[in-house]
Amino acid sequence: MSNVVPAGELDIDSDPIEGSVNTAGAMDIIRRGVRTTPELLQGLRVTALIGLAYAAGRLAIPIVIQLAIDRGGLTSGDVDVDTVVALGALGIVVVVVSELLGLVAKRRLIVRAEGSLKQLRMLAFDHVHRLSLADHNEQATGILVSRVTSDVDALTRFADWGLFTWMVDPVVIIGVFAAMAIYSWQLALLALVAFLPALLAMRWMRHRMIAAHDAKRTAVGDLIGAYSETLTGAEVIRAYNAQDRTQRRLDEVSEQRYRSGLRANIYMSGVFVVGDLVGAFMLAVVMVVGVTQRDALGVSAGELVALLAFTTLLHSPVAELGETINNAQEAVAGWRKVLDLLDRPIEALDPETGPSVPAGALSISARRVGFAYRGGGAVLRDVNVDVPAGARVAIVGETGSGKSTFARLLCRLADPTEGELLLGDVPLAEMASSARHRAVRLVPQDGFLFNTTVGRNIRYGREGATDEDIAAAIDVLGLRSWVDGLPNGLDTPIGERGEALSVGERQLVSFARAAVADPGLLILDEATSSVDPQTDIALTRAIDRLSEGRTVVSIAHRMSTAEAADVVLVFDDGQLVEHGSHAQLLNAAGRYSAMHEAWSSGSRLIN
Repeated sequence: MSNVVPAGELDIDSDPIEGSVNTAGAMDIIRRGVRTTPELLQGLRVTALIGLAYAAGRLAIPIVIQLAIDRGGLTSGDVDVDTVVALGALGIVVVVVSELLGLVAKRRLIVRAEGSLKQLRMLAFDHVHRLSLADHNEQATGILVSRVTSDVDALTRFADWGLFTWMVDPVVIIGVFAAMAIYSWQLALLALVAFLPALLAMRWMRHRMIAAHDAKRTAVGDLIGAYSETLTGAEVIRAYNAQDRTQRRLDEVSEQRYRSGLRANIYMSGVFVVGDLVGAFMLAVVMVVGVTQRDALGVSAGELVALLAFTTLLHSPVAELGETINNAQEAVAGWRKVLDLLDRPIEALDPETGPSVPAGALSISARRVGFAYRGGGAVLRDVNVDVPAGARVAIVGETGSGKSTFARLLCRLADPTEGELLLGDVPLAEMASSARHRAVRLVPQDGFLFNTTVGRNIRYGREGATDEDIAAAIDVLGLRSWVDGLPNGLDTPIGERGEALSVGERQLVSFARAAVADPGLLILDEATSSVDPQTDIALTRAIDRLSEGRTVVSIAHRMSTAEAADVVLVFDDGQLVEHGSHAQLLNAAGRYSAMHEAWSSGSRLIN
């Protein structure tokens, strides 16, 4: 059970939230955001003009009331009915037109905001997919998800409503004081003096609110990350009876989300209270002074009523301004998170154009390749090797030796921090994205499948793949009988992450996906390591067929894979210590020979 702190015991001032926030000001964030999504400003001038007309309509109502009272004779006993009716009709027209203009302005803002923020969400999503391995290792998946979902949603909530009030309410406030000054500069000055404490209080709260909302957005990301991890690892948690430990972790992130949300809402409620108190105080000051000093001030009955109406009209923008400030601070905090994500450099930039890649099997060349994760030690050091086109390559080594990292560099999930890789004598970093994706495919150990049908998952292998292409890939791999045995064939739904299929069946779909892509270089992360013997046979046959006419690199977790390879690369502590055929390395009596002997004798597992 979480230790929830009552609101009354939460020490806001002692919490060092401001020190944890990026020091960039709100206007800097807004300017950066507008540069990122300039569509947000398209048509804004026209919308602003419509909003100004809406504000002018609201300001006109007290004036109409004043004219009806003074010129209609409502206080003299000699009522001019025609004048009162005409001014009443004018007031109705002003209200209707004003509200219609407000509706048009709001609709324009919402359409533009939703469209531009959709682009921002897609931009952030695309950026996440282009980040290097280091960035994905540093950030939990749930936190990255929160950047493109809840943080953008916070900005959307402000853009849909707060942006309109932010644009209209200041005009109404300035217009009210200007109109009051025309009727009585003395009462306008009194109202302004009563209004100043609200401005000072809101300015003080604004700086703390943005820090509170920044902490809240961070806590939301941590919460999504923790819950996503818990749901994904539910089987492991139950199998190892780790529910209590997991619950304590969830309690911690939930408590932090509770505290940060409570802190932000306390400031928001403070803004509302200040707005309400100031509005009531202004109305009381204008009413008492206006009524008692009307003759001295030289205002008519209609003008006094108009002044009171203006003060009442001011109450709504002041109250809305408090909520708008809160929404704006949350939006700025969310915008900051998204922009910080977009500021992360893409280390493996794809050139728009590049040299053509030869069709068919590709040779591999590594020239003094080294790699280190950001802020960490070297994972690979001085790797030099040449692999002929069409070879079957097995990469072996202990856990943490760098074999998986080297394979992922071949997919360009990251770039070497030293040296270069060449495929078919073409530098990998110079290949255009389209060319590289045609040439290289990775089948991971646990092939990820999407929550759709078998056929659609296979179609992910190549954009534009036809039904004939899918059927040909299935036939090449000898999987026709398996597909025909599925409840609905290729239209069989597989559930989230392919849970409706067995591990082996998921790998069969992954191989079919790779076959449709028809790459020159196929990288396998020991795709048969976690399946039953019968499925292993089917997968091995599929791999044999898939390997024809292309270069295949397998991350070998079992020595049987290395025995069948043409070339074996032996990694140890980030270095390529041996390479050659299986027979050559056995005769060399080096690192590979010792690993093979240990595996043959069954003394330990090779990972």
